[in-house]
Amino acid sequence: MLYDFINTDKELHKPLYQQIYLSIRQAIENGSLTKGSKLPSVRQLSSDCNISKTTVTGAYEQLCVEGYIVSKPQRGYFVAAQFDSLPKAAERADASLARNRYAEFDFSGKSIDETVIDLAAWKKCVKDVINRNYLLTSYGDEQGEEALRTALQQYALGTRSVNARVDNIVVGAGTQAVLLLLCSLIGFGKTIAVERARFLQAEVVFQSFNYSITCYDCDEGGVMIDSLNEIKPEIVLVNPNCTGTRGANMPVTRRLALIEWARENGALIIEDDYNGELRYSTRPIPCVQNYDVENTVYIGSFSKVLLPSVRLSYTVLTEKLLRIYNSRKRLMNQTASKTEQLALAKYIESRKIDAHLRKARRVYLEKSKRLAACVEQYFPGMPCDFNETALYMTVKPPFPFDRDALEHQLTQRSVRLMSRGKEDNILALSFSGISSDKMEEGVRLVSEALQAARNKQ
Repeated sequence: MLYDFINTDKELHKPLYQQIYLSIRQAIENGSLTKGSKLPSVRQLSSDCNISKTTVTGAYEQLCVEGYIVSKPQRGYFVAAQFDSLPKAAERADASLARNRYAEFDFSGKSIDETVIDLAAWKKCVKDVINRNYLLTSYGDEQGEEALRTALQQYALGTRSVNARVDNIVVGAGTQAVLLLLCSLIGFGKTIAVERARFLQAEVVFQSFNYSITCYDCDEGGVMIDSLNEIKPEIVLVNPNCTGTRGANMPVTRRLALIEWARENGALIIEDDYNGELRYSTRPIPCVQNYDVENTVYIGSFSKVLLPSVRLSYTVLTEKLLRIYNSRKRLMNQTASKTEQLALAKYIESRKIDAHLRKARRVYLEKSKRLAACVEQYFPGMPCDFNETALYMTVKPPFPFDRDALEHQLTQRSVRLMSRGKEDNILALSFSGISSDKMEEGVRLVSEALQAARNKQ
């Protein structure tokens, strides 16, 4: 461990031993040094800080007198104090474990089906990049590796009909990173309209740029133009693959109406095409950007298409935003791993991703049918919606229930659902990560937990 937090400035009027004493004391009090931590020896610290051993000994002795540390013969100095006002390490670990506790029946959507991804093929692509040392010993392209942007241009065209030049594509480490970039190009203090089924991670970004956020109304076809006329936003955020009152696909007529509205009102459309290529029960509809390259910014990602741990997203800028970006990009850093970018480029170029998508569509189609049958069996007569590209189903019980009690019941049964607001009377079950053979038992346990939570209301 390095001890750079121990400040020793010989220009200060404060004695050096007192500077060391205060630095260590503060680190103990704020929890940076925990009880039982070993401090450097007197010889080591005096050498590292270029000060006398007497100075270090004086600081340590004062800390010993006050009970912050203790000297153990032949072993050294150890932290002895633990402040009750701070969470103990065990408590912090327990809180972390509670958030990430393993659930046997995981409907949270935070993982994908292991049978979909050919991990051996992906690891081979990563290994190939790692073995080329010259690629790893230099900074990457701030816009994203050209090899990846070239591959993405063909991939996005083939899977989602995206109209893009390689120069218009910018890569980032996830959708939030891409949105941060977009907002920096668009500017501060704008008005943006979003769907009521909130994308909270996006809203955090918009708030940081002081955007005024309003919600547009939806019907079964998605965003209602009359609602936009009332709000008159400068920006509209849409996910055309999972929208409207039933989480369905936005029809072409509504997409064209949205584009026409944006042109007439000088507005910008941000199209979050989340999992657009994963449509499997119906034929994919071209993205909104396919019909309008002037006013629509496209965002694609690979969190569910490939691996959640591979934080790679990309955006296709309009020509106006591209000019702004080009004037600033030399001052911007790339947020995505160069290694993962080049591995993904190879994965796409080798056509591995084509086979991957075909298998994913087949697997998720079967799983969606399986989950629908289970929901029909254990939630008979309850309103349900199927969100195809988002890989989940929602169930709306016709009675109130205590959501905190439900969460407790689910935890007891080792079940996890997708996160929803406490005021939301909807259950959301993702089938992306749970195995098919655990699905029926998991849905049955959710039904039991719901009935128990209902009784507590």
